[in-house]
Amino acid sequence: MSKQIQTQIEQGKARIVAAPAAKNAPVVDRSFGLPNRLYLVTVGAYLGFIAIMAIAFINPVLVIPMVIFAGFIIAAFGVPAIFTQLKGNDSKAMTWGEFENKGIMTNTGPLAPAEAAIQVLVLPILLVFWGIAAVTIAAIVS
Repeated sequence: MSKQIQTQIEQGKARIVAAPAAKNAPVVDRSFGLPNRLYLVTVGAYLGFIAIMAIAFINPVLVIPMVIFAGFIIAAFGVPAIFTQLKGNDSKAMTWGEFENKGIMTNTGPLAPAEAAIQVLVLPILLVFWGIAAVTIAAIVS
């Protein structure tokens, strides 16, 4: 239970001490462990899906929702990108050459570069194909 201790401090029964220094401060890595190209392709695929839907089902009523969706996608990748540039962040994103040489380590073990790229890009690419399929079906039906 917390309480005011001003009187105990004045009487000398309590004192304020400095917080101990951290001996093993954790290393903060905000680089997300993958090359920037993979993130750019992911963002491009998500925005491509929004563009496909917006162009195929063009309607003045859908302009605001599509802009909001695109804004959320840009924010979802833009804010973490800003985190990587913060002061005190000494970690850098993996270069494409490092990625090709080392791959990445996951919880289930190491992944080769191609496997890691497939794992990262499978959902965004499938989403684009799903958008193309939806537009094709809508065109055939109408």
